[in-house]
Amino acid sequence: MAVETDVLDELRRLRTRVPRLAGSLAATVDGLVLAHDAPDTEPEGLAALTAAALGVAHRMTDAAGRGEFRELLVRGSLGYIATYAAGTTAVLTLLADDRVNVGRLHLEGRRSGARIAELVDTAIGPGGGRHADRPATREGAGAPDRARPIGTLPVRTPQRPTHRPRPQTGG
Repeated sequence: MAVETDVLDELRRLRTRVPRLAGSLAATVDGLVLAHDAPDTEPEGLAALTAAALGVAHRMTDAAGRGEFRELLVRGSLGYIATYAAGTTAVLTLLADDRVNVGRLHLEGRRSGARIAELVDTAIGPGGGRHADRPATREGAGAPDRARPIGTLPVRTPQRPTHRPRPQTGG
């Protein structure tokens, strides 16, 4: 797939633009690796965790009424993990040392996310994921939000119990 090479080139250019960037990964929102430049990191595991964090971040922005997901920043004792939306079907995750310039990280991460979105959308098509035809639903609203396609995010449907609890006898 030619898009993987182009995305990897973008990740390598990103490393040269951001001092103290330890690694980068581009993945689908389903958690499949597109390309990575993250030595000493298991890319498949990081992509899966990114997809899980992305799902939570989408739910948080919806629940708080803050619009569409744009980015997520996690700070640990040894550095930062920044995740940026890269269109509707991809996501960019950056690993940075604790002394990184966070403003520069955001600036370059957003630019690379937009570039990766262009590359992926050209190859796959915008919103071409497995749930692209299904509208997003808001918790408690009951009606779908027709303004926002889900993209490729999985939809969680609450399950009803298959049995009824027995009534307890007083005693």
